Amino acid sequence: MNLALVGLIAGMALGFAGYFGGFAAFLLVAALGAVGFVAGRVLEGDIELGDIGDLLRGRDRRR
Repeated sequence: MNLALVGLIAGMALGFAGYFGGFAAFLLVAALGAVGFVAGRVLEGDIELGDIGDLLRGRDRRR
């Protein structure tokens, strides 16, 4: 599945959530989508959990 199709599906999901559930549902779907994206990247091995903690603290591990 290419990134354009994934973006289309995500946009449609956010659009339906916003239309039928209002702004709060839109924010909830967007936040859960972001959590799912990060979890998927961690499971694929693209991101390490330590990197996420350092990013939230504002540290740079690449030094």
